[in-house]
Amino acid sequence: MDTELFMPTELSIKDKNRTIKGKVVRAAIFAKSKLVDVVTEDHDSYYFIYYKNSLVYGNKLEKVENDTFINKAFNEGLVINAPHPLLTALIPNLSISIPNKNKLFSQLEIHYSPEEITYIASTLDSFFEKDQLIKMIDNIYFHFRRNGSFMKSFQVIQILHDFSPALKSAQERLNLPDFHKYRDFYQTSHLPSILDKDPLFVEIQCFKDRFNPEKRIILEDILSKQDSLVELLLWLEDAERLQKVQSIKKYSAIALRFVTMEEWVQILAQVKINPFRELPESKGIMEKMIKNGHYERAALTLLNFIADLPDSYDDILSKIWRNSDSRFVIAHLEEFISLLKQLPEGETPKELDQNIFQIVVVLLERHGLKSVYEKLLPIQNLNLDVIRKIGKMVELLEDPDRMMELGDYYAEFKQYDQAIDCFFWEMELQPQNPSPVWKISKMYQFKGMVKEATTYQKIYEQLKDHQEIS
Repeated sequence: MDTELFMPTELSIKDKNRTIKGKVVRAAIFAKSKLVDVVTEDHDSYYFIYYKNSLVYGNKLEKVENDTFINKAFNEGLVINAPHPLLTALIPNLSISIPNKNKLFSQLEIHYSPEEITYIASTLDSFFEKDQLIKMIDNIYFHFRRNGSFMKSFQVIQILHDFSPALKSAQERLNLPDFHKYRDFYQTSHLPSILDKDPLFVEIQCFKDRFNPEKRIILEDILSKQDSLVELLLWLEDAERLQKVQSIKKYSAIALRFVTMEEWVQILAQVKINPFRELPESKGIMEKMIKNGHYERAALTLLNFIADLPDSYDDILSKIWRNSDSRFVIAHLEEFISLLKQLPEGETPKELDQNIFQIVVVLLERHGLKSVYEKLLPIQNLNLDVIRKIGKMVELLEDPDRMMELGDYYAEFKQYDQAIDCFFWEMELQPQNPSPVWKISKMYQFKGMVKEATTYQKIYEQLKDHQEIS
């Protein structure tokens, strides 16, 4: 069965002298940082932190502590759960070498400004002692301070205060007279005015409060100029949250830089945006799936929108129904029942009855008779023989004098254990009657229990002989 829309994102991790295979479990975006959570074949959890699109650091963690950046990102950030085709685009390289921890900050100094290193350091508290990171940020602060770069030193101390709000020295420095005018500027100015002087601060603030419409507009503008993939993911998050679609043509064009049209249709369906109303190309994608025999993949995409599909999809729905495995149908029973209620008059009652019969057989293996009856209530009006039989069986449950008849129905639906119970009941009521004994023997034959079948066949023959002599 095709039970997953998307393939998992796999990567390899080079940890010292060994290479480990793993699967991405989820990723998160928090402002300029991206985080990837990977589970290896040995069930170890690795976490990797990126700044912009470059790997900063990562390693195995036994536990993610509550007050760390990683925990904050997965709880407050933009989270993409696996499997998802955009994960592959989000992760720059699916072969990762863990950086040398001892040389990490000397390497970062080559590629990033001191302000950027300050922010990066604040994201690494799962891998370094917090006091070590505070000391490093302090060094950058004093470097700017000694050079007379008061604006930059104020920006650094703001990041330090956000990183460690309980740190008394950070709070005291924020209130120094030398910083009054900078503090006033940040407190009284609108974010677009701050953007030129401190783009990192503005992006972080807008991301934290991204559901605020004004800040979201600023964030979208920032992302449109530097990271269209994150811009797309931000739009998907908003579309799913608000359940309304705007600018779908614009974001479809962005999406198709990273995924195929088929994947994009499935992504939209996953966040409950109806692609079959929004994108004319969706129908061709579904027809191609059907042509290639991927009925269940097509079903996983279509079934969430069964009540809101154009009539032109009726033929596709009929083919999905006729070709889906009964176990797959049961896994999505409510959606398939909705499909049946609006299926066009293309299938003969006999074909429909046969398909429903196969489903009922599996349902009875998993649920009690009354539960199966209730699940089928929404399609009672289809007037099918199989549904009438289930209704009749429910009636017979309350009539102990008709257990033979109920047992026959159970046997018809291949529920041999329940049938045996019914025939045993009848055998105890009529110990001289060979008929229930013969039926018990047949049920054991169907179950492949030859010894038991033979035993009851002999009892049947004895009862039959005795009956003839009498």
